[in-house]
Amino acid sequence: MDVRLSKLLSLVLRHRAQQLGFNIYPGGYVLVKDLLAHKMFKRFTEADIRRVVASNDKQRFSFKTNEETGELMICANQGHSFDVPEPELEPITDASRFRTVVHGTYFRHWDQIRRQGLKRMNRTHIHFAQGVPGADGVISGMRRSCQVMIFIDLPAALRGGVKFFLSKNGVVLSPGDKDGILRTRYFSSVMEARSRHPIAFEKH
Repeated sequence: MDVRLSKLLSLVLRHRAQQLGFNIYPGGYVLVKDLLAHKMFKRFTEADIRRVVASNDKQRFSFKTNEETGELMICANQGHSFDVPEPELEPITDASRFRTVVHGTYFRHWDQIRRQGLKRMNRTHIHFAQGVPGADGVISGMRRSCQVMIFIDLPAALRGGVKFFLSKNGVVLSPGDKDGILRTRYFSSVMEARSRHPIAFEKH
């Protein structure tokens, strides 16, 4: 049941809150009582939602209290496919704070990425981790099943005018350039996730 609820929360808070007519507060927050009143969540309780949020190892969700009413609110920390009003993201201006910024992907996507760069696709941001899966302190930003790791030259990207942000659960996010792309000129290295063997690419 918890897995189903977690997937429902991700679906609604990241992608369908607007479509389903929920009132979306700054930062992408939605009232928990509004979720529970919807037919998609009729089987669940506030206690169920609190338990799922507390046990989520990737810290996908955050709670806060509505300052005016005292009611409980919830948001997805990142991964939205709609524009979030006043997103609670910290702009990154000092690259020295981040030893590693890496994007995980799969072999089936690599040829297109090699030719065209990383695209944000239908999301508002491209996602990056601050380390490889399993590294100390790395919780979210990359699936453990990823086959290819793309390391980013953050200082060069910032100098090139690309914006980066830090989410509340430590995921590094970027909207890419005006076309929603992070070009390969900002890749520092690429390697196979399992073997750590380097993968050749051209910067452009």
